Amino acid sequence: MSEARKSLGDAGEALAARHLESLGFQIIARNHRTRRGEVDLIAEKGELLVFCEVRTRSSERFGSPEETVDARKQQRVVLAARDFLARFRGGERAVRFDVIAIVDGPRGPELRHVPDAFDAGGF
Repeated sequence: MSEARKSLGDAGEALAARHLESLGFQIIARNHRTRRGEVDLIAEKGELLVFCEVRTRSSERFGSPEETVDARKQQRVVLAARDFLARFRGGERAVRFDVIAIVDGPRGPELRHVPDAFDAGGF
């Protein structure tokens, strides 16, 4: 991955974290990695635990960032979420999978938050 792409992705994750915090969530983990998948942000608010995939693009020339969260990527996020829950579960809580899409266009970044974008359904 090029340094420019990594920098864009890091900036997008920071913006997404600030957005979730503005909604009252507390970020409890970033980039939870397992050999089977990764979750960019994990946030909690009360009994709700949100596993969030962040996609940042410099343009929508090749489609929207949300469209890149396909079934394979969803499966990898769900597997990483299951790992996180097995290790750090705590009490019972509701779980949700969100996508935050960011396009860093000429007028600055545009953020789109898709709560409950997918579920653990067939995974």
